[in-house]
Amino acid sequence: MWGTIGIVAIGAWGLSHLKAAYRERAAKAAFPPEGDFVEVDGTRVHYVTRGTGPDVVLIHGMSGNLRDMTFSLMDRLAERYRVTAFDRPGMGYTARTSKAGETLTEQAHLLAKASAKLGLVEPILMGQSYGGSVALAWGVHNPDHIGGLVLTASPSHPWDGGMSLLYRINSHPLLAHIAIPFESAWVSHRYIDKAIAGVFAPQPMPKGYNAHLGAALTIRRSALRANAMHRAGLLAQIQHLVPLYDQLTMPIEIIHGTADQTVPAEIHTTPLAARLPNAHVTLLDGIGHMPHHCSEDAVLKAVDRVHQRK
Repeated sequence: MWGTIGIVAIGAWGLSHLKAAYRERAAKAAFPPEGDFVEVDGTRVHYVTRGTGPDVVLIHGMSGNLRDMTFSLMDRLAERYRVTAFDRPGMGYTARTSKAGETLTEQAHLLAKASAKLGLVEPILMGQSYGGSVALAWGVHNPDHIGGLVLTASPSHPWDGGMSLLYRINSHPLLAHIAIPFESAWVSHRYIDKAIAGVFAPQPMPKGYNAHLGAALTIRRSALRANAMHRAGLLAQIQHLVPLYDQLTMPIEIIHGTADQTVPAEIHTTPLAARLPNAHVTLLDGIGHMPHHCSEDAVLKAVDRVHQRK
């Protein structure tokens, strides 16, 4: 009996890989690269640049890609800035640089080198959620080459609690190789749309956002693994960054919704602002985890303030 079960399990696993590969080809066809590529130390980094003027760099959060930024915010900023959005390593179309999971600092170095290679001059960094943590690492390690930070719903301090079961499985050295092909092959579009809508709570998801985002790119096997590894290392990497925040002497704007249950403001923004006298805080009453969509004007004004303070 156990032999039969084993054969069936192996067959299902193999079928899932075939189905996942089919869905990945379909995702790439439906959501091809929006921009161009720059090579950094042998790694192809995908980016989109629009507009003219002072430089702004946009860094997307977890489980996403640069399409999160090109939905609306980028075009509005591009009316007065040269705006560049990057796919982080392993997400969208930027290649992975480490099977162990790229740290915040490694991602920051990669994007900083890409920015320099593209000729960006002291860009203002706007990072959302995990992307804001990457911006913090960039600011700590490359403070002389950026114009300021705009941190939007961004983790900055340690927190209590562990990871969700899905992240624990997908970052596990053995279980990930078993589970991820099944997830990639069989997760429904309805489940994905529901998960995206949940990130916006308590606000509704903007009309057309899920169709633009290209979430199918995120359920590729390599992206699921990369995303989980980023999440698995986040807490320890934040703990390493905290003692270095005194080096952040550039203009900083912090934007956070009071209803953010994913990255609570009182755990992250409140202590960060207390550490940084050069930080200006905007708390958005009743806004959740996606201020760069649900309170877009507040983010635009924050970028403008950093530019004026440079």
